[in-house]
Amino acid sequence: MLREVPATQAPREPHRRWFADEYLDLVVWISDPGSVVAFELCYDKPRAERAVTWSPEKGYGSFRVDGGGDTPTRNRTPILISDRSVPKDQVIAQFTERAGALDPAIRDFVLQKLEQL
Repeated sequence: MLREVPATQAPREPHRRWFADEYLDLVVWISDPGSVVAFELCYDKPRAERAVTWSPEKGYGSFRVDGGGDTPTRNRTPILISDRSVPKDQVIAQFTERAGALDPAIRDFVLQKLEQL
C-alpha cells in the first residue's frame, strides 16, 4: 500500500508529494489550487525499476531506471534512460491495487493518465 514519504521541497517548483511502497514510487507535483500538474510513477522496484512520467509540457515518457554503479569509482545517482515500452496493464493493475489509501483526486488523475497511455 502506498504511503506518503516526507519530501524536501525544491525552490521554484510546484508543491511535491511522494508516496512509496516496496513496488512503486509515485511523485506528484500539485498546483496552488490543489490540482496535479505532473507525476512520475516508478514501478517494479525490486527487479528492474522503470518509470512512466507525465506533464502537460512533455506529455508521456517511459524510462528504465539506471541505479548507478556498484563500485566506489562509479556514480551511484539513479538516472532515467529512455525506454519506449510500458507494460500498461501490469502498471495499472499494480497501481490500482496499491493506491487505495491515496487522496482520491490524486489516485483518479494518475489512473486516468495511465489508462490513456
